[in-house]
Amino acid sequence: MLLEQINSPEDLKKLPIEDLPKLAEEIRTFLIESLSVTGGHLASNLGVVELTIALHYLFDSPRDKMLWDVGHQAYVHKILTGRRHLFSTLRQYQGLCGFPKRSESPHDCWETGHSSTSLSGAMGMAAARDLKGEDYKVIAIIGDGALTGGMALEALNHIGEEKKDLMVILNDNEMSISPNVGALHQYLGRLRTHRHYHKMKEEVEQFLKKIPAVGEPFAKTLERVKDSIKFLLVSGIFFETLGFTYLGPFDGHNIEELLKSLRQAERIKGPVLVHVVTKKGQGYKPAEDDSVGYHGVGTYKIESGAFKKKAGGAPAYPAVFGQTLVKLAEKDPRIVAITPAMITGSKLEKFQEKFPDRCFDVGIAEQHATTFAAGLATQGMKPVLAIYSTFLQRGYDQLVHDVCRQNLNVVFAVDRAGFVGEDGETHQGVFDIGFMRAQPNMVVMMPKDENELQHMLYTAIQYDDGPIAVRYSKSAGIGVEMDADFKLIPIGKSEVVRQGKDIVLLAFGSMVYPALKAAEKLAQQNIDARVINARFAKPLDEEMLLALSKEKLPIVTIEEGSMMGGFGSAVLEFFAGKGITDLRVKLLGVPDYFVEHGSIEDQRREVGLTPEQIANTVATTFFRQEVEV
Repeated sequence: MLLEQINSPEDLKKLPIEDLPKLAEEIRTFLIESLSVTGGHLASNLGVVELTIALHYLFDSPRDKMLWDVGHQAYVHKILTGRRHLFSTLRQYQGLCGFPKRSESPHDCWETGHSSTSLSGAMGMAAARDLKGEDYKVIAIIGDGALTGGMALEALNHIGEEKKDLMVILNDNEMSISPNVGALHQYLGRLRTHRHYHKMKEEVEQFLKKIPAVGEPFAKTLERVKDSIKFLLVSGIFFETLGFTYLGPFDGHNIEELLKSLRQAERIKGPVLVHVVTKKGQGYKPAEDDSVGYHGVGTYKIESGAFKKKAGGAPAYPAVFGQTLVKLAEKDPRIVAITPAMITGSKLEKFQEKFPDRCFDVGIAEQHATTFAAGLATQGMKPVLAIYSTFLQRGYDQLVHDVCRQNLNVVFAVDRAGFVGEDGETHQGVFDIGFMRAQPNMVVMMPKDENELQHMLYTAIQYDDGPIAVRYSKSAGIGVEMDADFKLIPIGKSEVVRQGKDIVLLAFGSMVYPALKAAEKLAQQNIDARVINARFAKPLDEEMLLALSKEKLPIVTIEEGSMMGGFGSAVLEFFAGKGITDLRVKLLGVPDYFVEHGSIEDQRREVGLTPEQIANTVATTFFRQEVEV
């Protein structure tokens, strides 16, 4: 096995070029077998095997800097840089991270879990290199989906202006998670059909150089002729106009062709863009046929050559969201769904199928998605922006400036709220409570279960007084019975889900059921806990809070979100604002650090949010007892 001999890029460089295709096949086999045990991003990594081999074969990591955009396609990079033996721990608690991580290896020079950041980071490294008088290569590997992100276009503009020696590898597989959309994607599609453009361009340039120069005017004429030929041949003129030398497109699964193109790019001064065409899921037919389904796989068994997914159990919250939105849209033609490249992840496939004219996938463009929704709202539509919590961060300015400031009736369906499990710290949805509730006019709510989610979404659609957010987890629901009819939930009103006279557990969203389990454990210690489903982080149920202040019971706020500026902080602010200072209040939530990957249960345990830990905290803090687990 060639792969067993590779523990560093230096080992890879010892192989003859003719052995590299065999190594690529061994890596694919290793990925398929390993990810069937641990889960992880499969199709995207199968698509970059040859490209990653070629990069590490030619360049000198970690001296040369490789920045992997999004980062979920860096598994092959990790294998070739000495971490193959850690793949049994991939995405598991305290195991190998599923994204590049600087503390994990010197070969990971850039951490990322969001798209479109690599070019800006690469420009910063190239500028630092030149200012310090150092000599190394900077290579950013970015997908065609990530290239549509506004930040990537901003970086392209700056790189082309500064003319730094920097290489951009455009990994063009026509996909992000779902198929790519947009004019830039269509432009790249045209480029793919002109594979012989670069050879023809070079031949024309060589011919023009052989013509004897007859003064400055003629030289300028020749330059204009050359530029006209670029346009005529439908070249990479978009990139060349920005100041890049464009090379390609090249076959991303032909190692010899890749090495030749990369060597050619290495000799060019200034910024160069190498356009590489790959196939997501390459070499594994189920993933080739369904690269969306095989983008990320769970811990499934392989049966008949394909991953066998588990079935049954309560529906996940995103699925309930998708089903509910279809039902609501059938009766309300104002409802429009928007997503930034997450049709599948946000479970909008059925909505898109039924209402194609009312479903907008804007690509990886969270800022545009948010302001686009604001524009729809100005004209009386009911835009529902389905967006992961961690990606809403990227539209924060637009949420503040374009939605909340204008008090527009945009519904934010905030998916992956709370802990996200194996994707880890780059994707944790624990910060949105704080940044949304800080905005005037904003309503923020979260359901305790899937039945309440459908009622909250219905309530959000009926709400006409400004922006409103419904947060929900990525995980499976509780398994409760779903009501046949939708019900309005009074804005800013909580509900008591368990009576108790000794202490109050004031829980928000996903923490209600853990609080109920904690109350059962406390009851075994003769501690009678009341559990309140807060429902809203903004506005708070002030009537309920005032009533609690008169009872003088200890209060524990529980949230699966950052305590800095979160739900518990809002409760303390309310009491402070009312001059109520004689209450005992304990906050439970996510401390002030980034929680790493692992299962959601692992992450909750790390920060003290399991039912057993909640019960112990309550008993020891207020009753000087230990709860038997």
